[in-house]
Amino acid sequence: MKFTTTITSLIVVLVASMLSVAAPIDHTKRDVWDPTIISPNASTVWTIGGTFNVTWQTDDAPVNISNGAAIFLRTDAGMLQPVLAQGFDLRSGSQEVTVPANFTPATNYRVVLFGDSGNWSPEFAITA
Repeated sequence: MKFTTTITSLIVVLVASMLSVAAPIDHTKRDVWDPTIISPNASTVWTIGGTFNVTWQTDDAPVNISNGAAIFLRTDAGMLQPVLAQGFDLRSGSQEVTVPANFTPATNYRVVLFGDSGNWSPEFAITA
């Protein structure tokens, strides 16, 4: 009986200490940002091997941007293509990218902007 009481007391102490350690998450301190991508847009046509500017609005950028940024292309099937650019400052509002020679022409590409951001462009075309 004493053994059971000791184990029960130990469990109560462990649960109480775990609850007191867990601090509430303050979501207001996160620097996740959802900038509007200006270009490319639905009327954009890129060519394979060409160099183009990806641009986005920066007027509502957070004070702290802690992650490096990256730009990918994706299809409407959700397939992410290799990174086109990375390690740039999201506050710049633009980044030059080159479409690799091995891309398949299609009309359903989107630019995906990663980092402390999370947004993608409208679908646009990449031609040969």
